[in-house]
Amino acid sequence: MKKSTAGLVLGLCTTATVAVAETPSAEEMWVIIQQQQAEIARLKQQVAAADEEIRETSVKVEAAADLLEEGAIAGSGSAASSWSENTQLGGYGELHYNNLEDDKAGGEDIDELDFHRFVFYLGHQFSESTRLFAEVELEHSLVEGGEDSGEVELEQAYIEHDLNSAHRLKAGLFLIPVGILNQTHEPDTFYGVERNPVENKIIPTTWWEGGLALGGELAPGWNYEVAFTSGLGLDSAEGEWKIRDGRQKVAEADASDPAYTFNLEYTGIAGLQLGLTLQYQQDLYQGAHTADVDAMLYEADLSYQNGPFGLRALAASWDIEDAISAFKAGADRQEGWYVEPSWRVARELGIFTRYSEWDNQAGGGGDTQYAQWNLGFNYWLEERVVFKVDYQLQDSPDGKSEYDGLNLGVGWSF
Repeated sequence: MKKSTAGLVLGLCTTATVAVAETPSAEEMWVIIQQQQAEIARLKQQVAAADEEIRETSVKVEAAADLLEEGAIAGSGSAASSWSENTQLGGYGELHYNNLEDDKAGGEDIDELDFHRFVFYLGHQFSESTRLFAEVELEHSLVEGGEDSGEVELEQAYIEHDLNSAHRLKAGLFLIPVGILNQTHEPDTFYGVERNPVENKIIPTTWWEGGLALGGELAPGWNYEVAFTSGLGLDSAEGEWKIRDGRQKVAEADASDPAYTFNLEYTGIAGLQLGLTLQYQQDLYQGAHTADVDAMLYEADLSYQNGPFGLRALAASWDIEDAISAFKAGADRQEGWYVEPSWRVARELGIFTRYSEWDNQAGGGGDTQYAQWNLGFNYWLEERVVFKVDYQLQDSPDGKSEYDGLNLGVGWSF
């Protein structure tokens, strides 16, 4: 028993001694703590790196999903969807029936049905600041060659870019900013089957050129456009002198003498739009005449809508170099004006009357002036689908055709 007790005591003492020997000192404890802190920091860095990798992966997955939705991944089958979301299609068309009697002795009456215009419109948004506008028009339904054939025309094709929130630049083929109808002439936007004669013979609508234009907002309600474009080109060999005959339509147009246009619009009062245009043509014959025939166009217009009452009025005048009188006496001044009150009887129905005067030989002092009354109505089957009826009475110079009678039409835009 004594030996066993002594052995037990000896074992306990040995264990205690070993335990005491294994207990680290304060310095050793400090080293251990530092090592543990370093390990914890390393583990935190690994966790943070893993979180960042997960976040970046998540962002890439979301971006890929967005690209798939926008149709930007080739072969995904959704590229067409992206293209269509940024592209607009539209157009307008109008069919006319004219039954007009020529009061001139021996004159020829007009009794015809004509699909006057079919226009296809394309617009594409390249980005928030850059876009394309284009229009292709088929006139008179058929193109087969010959004097009475229709035409296929590129009426607009230009790039527009926003310089900032207030100003924009466009380049290409575009409509000249002048008058009421030249830039907005869809059939559901105006009264009467045919476009008014002043904005046909004097302006001359539809009128487009190629070049550059800067436009935008000068102040609230005040908008401007300045254009540098190709000019009109009358044919001296053919003896042309009417302004409308000078449209080159940017078809290999002679650009020897360009034109400059300034347009100012005021829309600061609800329902009112006022317009003013000045245009300078360097030479109406593009250097083909023995003398330069420069010209200045002055144009002012008013559009007003107050409830059911509407009013449109326009005046335009060309001041042309006297040398044009060698082709036609009095052609150095070509001018016209009209006034058109209207009343919207109901949402679907509006009535109007219009009085127009125009003269392409106003500088001669002779009997060369035309006048015309139109009276009729528009019936909007839908907001952009319209049926039109008007009766015209024309007063022409002696010896000229004088057309009185009925015009019917249907038109649409979208």
